[in-house]
Amino acid sequence: MTSVDFYAAMLPRIVTPQSHHSLELRNRRSLELKMAIVFVPGFMLDSEMWSELEPELAAYGPAHHVDLRRGTSLEDMADLALEQLPDRFILVGFSLGGYVARQIARRVPDKLSALILIATSARADTPEQIQRKQFALQLHDSAFKGLSPTAIAPSLHPKRRLDNALIDRIRQMGIRLGADTFRRQSALARTGDLDQLAAVRCPTLVVAARNDDLRSEVEASELAHGIHDATLMVIENSGHMIPLEQPALLAKTITNWLRHRGIDLPSSKID
Repeated sequence: MTSVDFYAAMLPRIVTPQSHHSLELRNRRSLELKMAIVFVPGFMLDSEMWSELEPELAAYGPAHHVDLRRGTSLEDMADLALEQLPDRFILVGFSLGGYVARQIARRVPDKLSALILIATSARADTPEQIQRKQFALQLHDSAFKGLSPTAIAPSLHPKRRLDNALIDRIRQMGIRLGADTFRRQSALARTGDLDQLAAVRCPTLVVAARNDDLRSEVEASELAHGIHDATLMVIENSGHMIPLEQPALLAKTITNWLRHRGIDLPSSKID
């Protein structure tokens, strides 16, 4: 029996082929409206970081971008995001956005179809990271010109650390966000949530990069082991900035995993 035959069998006998077709279209639109993709960016990054990945996932629903320019804590950022989120969505968080995404996932588990965590960690800041943040807080507004090429380069695959176009693309995102956002995000305390990972109760994909010098595969493994229903995938030939360095491979990894988990395209529910 096809899916159309199944739905037809469930309808009252008085439904005509024409009215059944109209109902099918309404059902299809309803399913599409119920699904969305929510993207949470990383430190000093904006929606531009998802520009090549977003079209590849568009079939799963409209894109919503979480704004991390406001909030003085991870909890604040999650609260502000929840005011704007749809009723049902796939949640994608990158790096800092992964911390925020897990806050959201724990608060509204019934709204999530799936959680995708990219190049992130559940560990607390190290003393060295805290020291760097304290130094950043001393920066005067007029001195902020976005993240420097020297700061950006270690986040990339070794072969792309002289890729001036990519470095400038990342730097321009920071310039758009500005000094105030730089201070707010630098002041965030990442206390770690290893002990709270079991509270994430939805299918989860953890994506790491083989050549990420900022977040290790060990940290990704900690996430995958701590979350009850998680899968770990490793992207080759990429540094930390996976959505910008390997968007096509990342999109394929995500869509294959979604299909494997039975999270189909909204339009595929009715053939």
